Amino acid sequence: MSETQMPAVEATNSAEQEFQSYEFAFHILPTIAEGEVGGVFDLLKARITKAGGVITGEEVPQRFDLAYEIVKYLEGKNRKFSSAYFGWVRFKLDSASLTALTEEIDSIKELLRYLLIKLTRVEEEHEFSFHDSIINKKIYTIADDEIIAEEEVIEDVVGEEAVVVVADIVESTDSEETKEAV
Repeated sequence: MSETQMPAVEATNSAEQEFQSYEFAFHILPTIAEGEVGGVFDLLKARITKAGGVITGEEVPQRFDLAYEIVKYLEGKNRKFSSAYFGWVRFKLDSASLTALTEEIDSIKELLRYLLIKLTRVEEEHEFSFHDSIINKKIYTIADDEIIAEEEVIEDVVGEEAVVVVADIVESTDSEETKEAV
């Protein structure tokens, strides 16, 4: 084999390594009409595919209250927003095309704020739905000296998922008595 030619197997692997998984999370301005939010979302996805990206997952933007006010300079003055439409898109893209995509996204005036992150393999495998987590929110507060038996949990909450959540919380406490009882 010549020194200047790379074997076909190695050439394929190096091309696959250039594609990375990314997640693009964003807030759309609340001043956008609800009927137009879908169009902005489609525009974002079109920019990703135009840059050579392949969309692997998405969550359609929905309006919700922000944890704190965000200030953005619009129409000659600073404006404060306490709500926005939040959504995300997961995609695979050649890392060399990322800069061009970022410039395209910066030109979209309907965005209040966005975050573009590179995903790890674990994050790729476990997709998270923000809006579903808000709707299905279940919070349990357990004191260090308190133990909740599984029978009590089953009476209060229907389904095995809640039992697993409570069991994880009980196991993570620092109290040795709680760990021995579990």
